[in-house]
Amino acid sequence: MTQDNGELDSLVRKRIRALRVAQGWSLEELATRANVSQSTLSRIENGQRRLALDQLVVLARALDTTLDQLVETAADDVVTSPVIDGAHGLMRWAVKGNPGMSVVRQRMTAPPPDSPAKMRAHPGREWLVVLSGTATLVLGHRRYRVETNQAAEFPTMLPHAIGAEGGPCEILGIFDRDARRGHQRDGGGTGAGGGTPDDSSG
Repeated sequence: MTQDNGELDSLVRKRIRALRVAQGWSLEELATRANVSQSTLSRIENGQRRLALDQLVVLARALDTTLDQLVETAADDVVTSPVIDGAHGLMRWAVKGNPGMSVVRQRMTAPPPDSPAKMRAHPGREWLVVLSGTATLVLGHRRYRVETNQAAEFPTMLPHAIGAEGGPCEILGIFDRDARRGHQRDGGGTGAGGGTPDDSSG
């Protein structure tokens, strides 16, 4: 790699240092693992030495990553903006690392439905985090109280529904590919558990 692309060059150097620090390794420890001198590694991290491809391969292996991940462009690290669904009060993100997954932010005001007939079941798995307020998650005959900053994970083959408890709540739901498809077939919103702000069903 040459110095022509200054931004990428700087990004790679920062990644090497960040990965080393995350492992709790000193310059000496990583240098030993990568079989390079400590002074060479220091100059690589500080931008005082040209980034050579053979050294990057060795460093990537020592840092338990791949060369591709080490030299990803800055644009690859950016999370895209959400799509806003004003009709259902939702914000939706695609998960870059796994296009089959999606993230939805939703505000709920109604409690979950009392009738089992209004609960949904479909293949997949869902995760939810309560950002504010308190939510009630209904799984089959069980009810779970999920408070602010608490999370829940569940298989969506269980009949499920989610709603607010004691006032409005805001949730962040994460759906795998199958769960997302299940909600798309059902129609309506795709908040955690699949409910819309109107029916709050899962």
